[in-house]
Amino acid sequence: MSTSPTAPQEVPTLPAPAAAPASPAPKLPKNPWLAVVLSTFPGLGQVYNGQPAKAFVFFSAWVGSIYGAAEIDPFPFAFLIPFVYLYNLIDAFRTASLINARAVGGLPAPEEETFESPLWGGSLLVLGLLLLLNNLGWLHLAALARYWPVALIVAGAAFLYGSIQRRRETPVHRAPESSTETRDGGVL
Repeated sequence: MSTSPTAPQEVPTLPAPAAAPASPAPKLPKNPWLAVVLSTFPGLGQVYNGQPAKAFVFFSAWVGSIYGAAEIDPFPFAFLIPFVYLYNLIDAFRTASLINARAVGGLPAPEEETFESPLWGGSLLVLGLLLLLNNLGWLHLAALARYWPVALIVAGAAFLYGSIQRRRETPVHRAPESSTETRDGGVL
C-alpha cells in the first residue's frame, strides 16, 4: 500500500436547471364580463351562468316594472326599472365570478343557498298571481299604488330577520388576548 497523497478530485457540478415553463392558467368556465354584456338584455347573463329561473325573474321584473310605470302608477315602478336593470348586471358579474372561484377551488360550494333556490319560483308564482288577478278584474293594482311602501317595509323586515338569524347561528371565535393565554381562558 502506498501512502502517497492523492490529489483532490474535482467534483463534477450539475448544470443550472432550465427555467421551468410556466404552467398555463386554468381555463375558467365563465367570463364575468361576457355575462355583463349579455345582461344588457335582462336575464341573458343569468342564462349564460346556467340560471334560467333567475333569468326569468329578472326579465319579468324588468318588464313588470315597465308595465307598472306605463299602466299602473309611474312613481314606484319608474324607480324600479333602473334598479332591476343594474342589479341584473351586478348579479351576472358576481355569479360568474363565484362560479369561477368554485371551479378553481377558491370557494367551497354553498351549503344551503343554491343558485336556483325556491325563492325564485315563489316570486314568479306571486307575480303571476297578482297580474292574473289584475287582468281578471278581481284586483285593481292601480288602487293599491298608494300602499306600495308596505312591500318595502315587509322586504326590509324579512332581510333584517334573516340577517339576525344567520348571525345567531354562526359561532364567533375570539383569538387569545396574549401569547400566554389559551383559548379556554387559562394561562400557560
